[in-house]
Amino acid sequence: MIKLDIKGCSSFVNGADYKEYVNKALEAYDTLASEQGAGNDFLGWKTLPIDIDEQMIASMEAVRDDWKGRGVNLVIAIGIGGSYLGAKCAIEALSHSFVEPATKVVFAGNNLSEDYLAELMDLAQQRNVAVVVISKSGPTTEPAVAFRIFKAYLEERYGKAEAAQRIVAITDKERGALKTLSNQEGYRTYIVPDNVGGRFSVLTPVGLLPIVLAGFDIRAMLKGAAEEREELLKKSETNAAVQYAAMRNCLHSRMDKAIEILVTFNPKLTYVAEWWKQLYGESEGKDGKGIFPASVTNTADLHSMGQFIQEGSRLMFETVINVENAARNVVIGSDEQNLDCLNFLAGQHVEHCNAMARLGVKVAHIDGGVPQMEIGMTKIDEANLGALFYFFEFACGVSAYTLGVNPFNQPGVEAYKKNMFALLRKPGYEKQTEEILKRI
Repeated sequence: MIKLDIKGCSSFVNGADYKEYVNKALEAYDTLASEQGAGNDFLGWKTLPIDIDEQMIASMEAVRDDWKGRGVNLVIAIGIGGSYLGAKCAIEALSHSFVEPATKVVFAGNNLSEDYLAELMDLAQQRNVAVVVISKSGPTTEPAVAFRIFKAYLEERYGKAEAAQRIVAITDKERGALKTLSNQEGYRTYIVPDNVGGRFSVLTPVGLLPIVLAGFDIRAMLKGAAEEREELLKKSETNAAVQYAAMRNCLHSRMDKAIEILVTFNPKLTYVAEWWKQLYGESEGKDGKGIFPASVTNTADLHSMGQFIQEGSRLMFETVINVENAARNVVIGSDEQNLDCLNFLAGQHVEHCNAMARLGVKVAHIDGGVPQMEIGMTKIDEANLGALFYFFEFACGVSAYTLGVNPFNQPGVEAYKKNMFALLRKPGYEKQTEEILKRI
């Protein structure tokens, strides 16, 4: 379902160099397929599209139906990083941009902004509320703070027993603070699989439950992912994941391209880029290595970042997501005065103009020294998003192994947490507090 076009890199990379990196990527593919590489205990995501069974889907739909029966029209999904970005990007992509849905899913626990939480509480007081809290262990600071606040709010507003029916926890199957609390309070729970890291978890209940609650079809999403999986399991030099991994590593190593910009021409995909940035940033950015993931949403960002991309430091290459078919039709009309001089576009679809802008940018950026790959998807729907999720995840594993790093750990994420705990004077961090205060 996902198509990859690398011709926009052909004038930058010679055939011998690309062939070398195809061979490296095929070796990395074998490492991923054999499950013998670094981080091989976190490969459960590979079979998720075929592992999620009808019983689990039905149970998530039962939560949706139960909450509808209780009049819930606001679901607060609490989580950070991979515990929210997958659901957030899917819901943003599939939702109407302006019309309010019957059940609105919003996100908390992804920041420590007091203004954000206070304004979310303003919304909660106007709505009928339920909460999905997502945390493998429970004490991660950002979601733990948000959950403490909204748990207390639900219990005060609805009473303890009813609040327990309005909270679902997605957490470890056996241990951790959130699992213990769920057992004590009788929350419905779903499991964060031990062998799936957060940034690869969009096709687990972590992503699927909020998507169901927002009213979307996860069966179609899983089917699209399963179909993409079948394609990517066919090892060859033309395998899209192999080609993507080979080209991005070739550009990085042979041309010193340090930045990859994921480009979208539909604002519905802006948060897909945010999800992608976490996936590749956490998977590859370690051991002093990695390609820095950035993103733009065009054509808007052509009027802000466009100048730098066109003529700034030649540090980057682009990967463009091309949606082949718009879901809606808007045609440009004719105007008698023609003061804007646009009558030459009369009768054209707006999406035709968008496509011509994309092609014009492609030529301009390649001429300006920016290699470009293109990822094609038929349209924005559940099946295509499922395929895109799986493509990027699989390609990420191949690319990181090609780069020579473990795709499935993130040791650097803990560094800021230790300093934050010390500055917040968490018990046990007294020595670190004194040391940090001397430095700031």
